[in-house]
Amino acid sequence: MPRTIRMIIEDQEPLTAPAKMTVGEAARLMKQSKFGAVMVVENGKLAGIFTERDALFRVVAEGLNAQVIRLGDVMTRDPQTIRPDKPFVDALHLMHVSGFRHVPVVEDGRPIGMVSARDALGEELENFIYELLRQKQIKDLVS
Repeated sequence: MPRTIRMIIEDQEPLTAPAKMTVGEAARLMKQSKFGAVMVVENGKLAGIFTERDALFRVVAEGLNAQVIRLGDVMTRDPQTIRPDKPFVDALHLMHVSGFRHVPVVEDGRPIGMVSARDALGEELENFIYELLRQKQIKDLVS
């Protein structure tokens, strides 16, 4: 039986931060929690996501001061999300197609967890890789 998103996040405490939090504070929170991303919340609803990659590309590479710049200024607004009742392979597909590694899990607009590519240590990853290889072989045959 394929794992659902809810099964993966059931023991997870969602990592959230307000948009007014500084990037420096968020980076310390992410380090302490061992998360590569934080969900940015406004009025209890998901407003954006801020990842370690955002910290590097949008803050460090741009020469911005992480102790001053706010998450709301550099986060990805209105990120793609997934519902907890979906199979985990749907999240893997979304990450692969869209080129990111974290997907917020949202229920009624509220963030309840996050899945990442790192969660794919199991049969879903094996099946997903098999499917990608199969699609490539079909494409090569047709070309």
